[in-house]
Amino acid sequence: MQNALWRMTAAAQAAAVRDGEVTAVELVDAHLERIAEANPAVNAVTQLLTDRARADAAAVDLRRAAGDELGPLAGVPFTVKETTDIEGVPTTYGAERFRDSVARTDAPPVSRLRAAGGIPIGHSNMPTLILAGVHTRSELFGDTANPWSGAVTPGGTSGGDGAAVATGMAAIGLGNDSGGSVRIPASFCGVAALKPTYGRFAADHRIGPDDPALAAQVLVVDGPLARTVGDLRLAYEALAGADPRDPRAVPVPPYGEPPVRPLKVAMVTDPGGQGVHPVAREAVESAADALRDAGYEVHEVADVPRLDDALEVYGRMTLTEFATTWPWVKPLLGEGGHRYIELGMANRAPVELTEYLRLTGVRLGIRRDWAAFLDEYPLVLGPVFTDPPFAPGEEARDAAGHQRVQTAMRLCTATSFVGVPSVAVPTGVLDGLPSGVQMIGRAYREDLCLEAAEAVELRLGVLTPIDPRP
Repeated sequence: MQNALWRMTAAAQAAAVRDGEVTAVELVDAHLERIAEANPAVNAVTQLLTDRARADAAAVDLRRAAGDELGPLAGVPFTVKETTDIEGVPTTYGAERFRDSVARTDAPPVSRLRAAGGIPIGHSNMPTLILAGVHTRSELFGDTANPWSGAVTPGGTSGGDGAAVATGMAAIGLGNDSGGSVRIPASFCGVAALKPTYGRFAADHRIGPDDPALAAQVLVVDGPLARTVGDLRLAYEALAGADPRDPRAVPVPPYGEPPVRPLKVAMVTDPGGQGVHPVAREAVESAADALRDAGYEVHEVADVPRLDDALEVYGRMTLTEFATTWPWVKPLLGEGGHRYIELGMANRAPVELTEYLRLTGVRLGIRRDWAAFLDEYPLVLGPVFTDPPFAPGEEARDAAGHQRVQTAMRLCTATSFVGVPSVAVPTGVLDGLPSGVQMIGRAYREDLCLEAAEAVELRLGVLTPIDPRP
């Protein structure tokens, strides 16, 4: 049975440990063997925590032997993006400068997954400092390959987690998202991912002692990746809740009041009318059919609120903040790592303080308009990426590649800016590569997004785990 353990869902793995069918040590060893087999081909896991993971698993087994109640993720291995602290392990951000920057304690989401019984098995790759692009390539660890095809990127910035989960090296990945960084890797690698509402999960995104500026505070949220929506739900329940280490996290119940049925879904195939590839269109239409079959009331609408405004303000706020630290950050990105941000800077110059302050008010107005839209349509169905997966590094190669990628991820960018939750879910395989959509919901209604995504998954199937392909 051990050879098949890594293929099981996180829920099934934890149940097997709780029921005594397997030990947590056996479960971890099965994943370590899978990492040894699969990671050389995809380079997703960066710092493997072999001895620590086995020790953590042995502690789980001792608790079971003592009759203690085990958590919902008992013994389940998970990866952690190189941005997120694991106590006693370097948090490198993929940069040479932070190679030896050992974390003093677990970041809040790592603590929560541990408290649910999960076991961190390794760090996972990402673009250097999250800034080097949408393809997962870091100065320290090199490129992560898409397990479906080496000709396309696994996405970013949580591409290491996407590839690790897709190939069975971990049941859950812990990434973060400020404009698609868990949803794009999930879609490109054929797995599911949750970008929570701003304030739903406690986090700590400091590099050093100082907290980041406003845009980085409100845009970046941690989120899980998994092969099934059910496993996402387990991670969501473990991660949700307030924490004194993060005053942004609020004590909103993870499940809200039952909505009026049938639930209305706004289907947006081509956000902003900027074009959509037939592959992305087919994914949205397939998901819409699945939702109708599940009893949802799907309405095709012209667009989401104020998309262009959201993209413009997002770009101006973030690039203004980047500009203040760019002379210090640029040398840390390694060879070529600066190109992605500088291509963005070429399109949007930093603004003065008065304009920046005005933009914070514009953001509130955009969020208000989205709230009204979601009051009418509790869910929005749309593409994660309006093009097929792109070649590794295309977004940082030249202005045309940069613009193509930015345009294709526009719905992810806008929803991060607004701060609403979204679940990415696969819809099938087209032209040999996975396709997917996202379900966007009202603030703090991740439960409705998960429910709708699971309805899609039930009808269209689960695509992974897979063996890496050249």
